[in-house]
Amino acid sequence: MLQKIIKQKPYLAWDIKNAGNLSDESSLEHILAYGDWDDIQEAEKLIGISEMKSLFEKLIQKKRKNLKPRTILYFQNYFAKYA
Repeated sequence: MLQKIIKQKPYLAWDIKNAGNLSDESSLEHILAYGDWDDIQEAEKLIGISEMKSLFEKLIQKKRKNLKPRTILYFQNYFAKYA
């Protein structure tokens, strides 16, 4: 579902050749890393905050991730409060 945002804004996945085939987890990572607040709110509307939190928690458990530590901390606090 989040591929819809990536297709509308291909610059969010500038480092991927075929961005249309990204998983929701990878799409969320790109949205959190390169998107703005409107992109994040659109993602939340598409999949819901609980699913977004679940994908985010899987993302941050990975050894290799493309999120800055302050982004991770912000969204940990955000999901703790709102999800």
